[in-house]
Amino acid sequence: MKALVKFAHEDGALEVRDLPDPVAGPGTVLVRVHTVGVCGSDIHMWHDSQSASSKGVLPVTLGHESAGVVAAIGPDVTGWSIGDRVVCETAASICGVCALCRSGRYNLCPWREGYGLKRDGAMAEYVVAEPRVLHRIPEGVSYEAAATTEPYAVAYNAVVERAGVKPGQLVVVQGAGAIGVNALQIALLAGAGTTVVLGTDVDEHRLERATGLGAHHVVNVQREDAGALLATLHDGLGADLVVDATGVSAALQQSMELVRPGGAIAKVGWGPQPLGFTLDPLVKKAVTLYGCYSHTWTTWESVLRLFASGRLHPEAIIGGAYPIEEWETAFGAMQRGDNVKSVLRMPFGLETEGAGKTGRAGEAGRAREGAR
Repeated sequence: MKALVKFAHEDGALEVRDLPDPVAGPGTVLVRVHTVGVCGSDIHMWHDSQSASSKGVLPVTLGHESAGVVAAIGPDVTGWSIGDRVVCETAASICGVCALCRSGRYNLCPWREGYGLKRDGAMAEYVVAEPRVLHRIPEGVSYEAAATTEPYAVAYNAVVERAGVKPGQLVVVQGAGAIGVNALQIALLAGAGTTVVLGTDVDEHRLERATGLGAHHVVNVQREDAGALLATLHDGLGADLVVDATGVSAALQQSMELVRPGGAIAKVGWGPQPLGFTLDPLVKKAVTLYGCYSHTWTTWESVLRLFASGRLHPEAIIGGAYPIEEWETAFGAMQRGDNVKSVLRMPFGLETEGAGKTGRAGEAGRAREGAR
């Protein structure tokens, strides 16, 4: 099978390789991958600029935002059939017995191994999965749309499950990448009264997309003063919630400036850079800082229901679908800010192309320029 492999801790050490097809062993299923999303973490892996804690075992196949079909079922697996359309959570393995796993917070399991990091991921024709991480793709949701479930689940966890945004609140989102734009959509669904999305020069196209998705204000922080804008909104005291979706450590300093006294910051983005500023504003303002990591079963099911009902529009963030051989073009389009989200298409049999016809989710991601 073809697979996109990171083979060394060096900038640019990615290549498509021919690997043996994996096999479904006891207690696992084999998923034939149709579409897989490109994450910002994949781009960091491309340039070997990921956080030290994200440096896994090499060589490793990248990819953790997948949609496909069950291709084979191993011994001792029940409840699944060959041909079932599925998405796959990122926690490839967990211990299952620690206090966090037993209480349903397996996303925080200290022994968790994630796809594309410590376990071979889904930027390949096939991926092996335990049934506990599989979710059925609802009828009417395309593979391309379903492949965005994971980044939407990240945003849902941060905005709803962790920070608990309330109707009428002022929400600021730092970063106009996929997680930031998804956080905007989730905040609007949750009833945010006013939303502001912040970006930089590279985000010009993505800020336009955020406006199209309902952002009340967008700010290029390299050209405009976000604080001055917030002083004119609501009571002028700042944001009820700031969502840091940047992946830059210094963004936390801006978060502390923009949040209101008694407000909250939901930190989603990873940033390997050391902090060069004081955290005293967190104390002075009595701010709640939420670390937001990954997601669980209920998060995924909530997002998939929102896809099925048409209340979320994943096709709006997909800027292009590319064959795996054109991975560098797909990665580059996201890095330059041309696409909010790129997805890779795996070689896939025509006999399954019609499964789960598009319906509400649309096929905008199928054409390379279709969602721009």
